[in-house]
Amino acid sequence: MRTEVTASMVKTLRERTGVGMAKCKEALDEAHGDIEAAIDILRKAGAASAVKKSSRETNEGLIGSKENAQGIALVQVNAETDFVIKNDKFLSFVETLTEDALVQGASSLESFMEQKTKAGVSHEDMRVELVQTIGENIQVRKVQVLPKKANSSYGLYRHLGGKIVTYVEIAGSNKMDVLAKDVAMHIAAEAPEYLKEDEIPEEVIAREKDIASSQLKGKPSEMVEKILVGKMKAHAMQVCLLDQKFIKDTNVSIEQHVEAEGKKAGVKLEVVKFLRWEVGAS
Repeated sequence: MRTEVTASMVKTLRERTGVGMAKCKEALDEAHGDIEAAIDILRKAGAASAVKKSSRETNEGLIGSKENAQGIALVQVNAETDFVIKNDKFLSFVETLTEDALVQGASSLESFMEQKTKAGVSHEDMRVELVQTIGENIQVRKVQVLPKKANSSYGLYRHLGGKIVTYVEIAGSNKMDVLAKDVAMHIAAEAPEYLKEDEIPEEVIAREKDIASSQLKGKPSEMVEKILVGKMKAHAMQVCLLDQKFIKDTNVSIEQHVEAEGKKAGVKLEVVKFLRWEVGAS
């Protein structure tokens, strides 16, 4: 009797094997929904080494970054050891994926892994072959392509040889690359979680208020409210990019620094987006 292959089954097989979603679906279809049989099918298809090593943790890695006039591509590839990420074959793999992402685009990680390189091999097949060659579990963790806009400036900053990569978009002018690079460097150092205060989730605010309130027991309620406002503002200065003190001039916030640079140039500037990728982070 044929078992219907569900998205949950495909996800389970991917988690057990590390093989791409599309190939997992094909194997499950061929195995009539039997996961163990699907694993055997993947092994016979040449993914044996990848399957055997898929349970190993991949806590090391590199983030590839490339840009052209149209956009910026980021690809994170993880491995088991720091030794492997210095391997020429690993570095070439990261380079190829990042270049392909920039040229081909990437609507999702799964679809990107099924796209083909110039040599006609899919990125997933290339990954499996690399696993078999090097003998370590290697996983493509994420990929993103960010299009450039005509009236924006972009900062891209690599830290620790590519273990941290940051990106920022500043709207209002396409001639503020130095400023954008400075803000990207700040993001690498200060690790903001949100762009501005109103982006902090309600549950995070509630938790911070609860922690602060527990430290103020016994104080009058009106005093507690005033203190909480101050503590929430202090929290925003820690976690929100625009509220953080600029590392190159701690007398001003990032928002104030960007506004001041805009006034000098005679334009209105606004930080509209940032990313901070770090190997090992969630």
